[in-house]
Amino acid sequence: MHKIREAILTDLPAIMPVIDAARELMHRSGNVNQWINGYPSEEVIKADIVRHGGFVVTDDERIVAYFAFLPAPEPTYEKIYEGAWLNDEPYYVIHRLASWPDVHGIFDSVMQWAFTQPRTLRIDTHRDNIIMQHNLKKHGFTYCGIIYLLNGDERLAFQKTIL
Repeated sequence: MHKIREAILTDLPAIMPVIDAARELMHRSGNVNQWINGYPSEEVIKADIVRHGGFVVTDDERIVAYFAFLPAPEPTYEKIYEGAWLNDEPYYVIHRLASWPDVHGIFDSVMQWAFTQPRTLRIDTHRDNIIMQHNLKKHGFTYCGIIYLLNGDERLAFQKTIL
């Protein structure tokens, strides 16, 4: 059974290998343009944790996954192209979801946890990240359009409202 808890700075040595393994899996599966040049770095993960927005998924006390769950506003979500957000309600963003490749059910666990929060969720992913797109659609997210990161990279944007 997976458990989710807020990450603390002393979790960093266990989180970073998970990030590295997820990056490698993404690149092996054809998603070679996302999470490049060392992103997400330890500094990015540390910033999530300091904001109380970094979370770990554990399995028998071992950290098997990491994700950021951050409150709006997300600056890159202010403008959406070739579509529209479903609503303008306050929202949370899920970023940097990563897990050990041999651990299954992480996305389901994270979504079950996130859906207990009475919020609207927004998430984006790279066009080449077919695995994430499949999981988002499977969990009822609606494709809303295209957003651009601060560096200009395109991302596909999705949203789901939890009542």
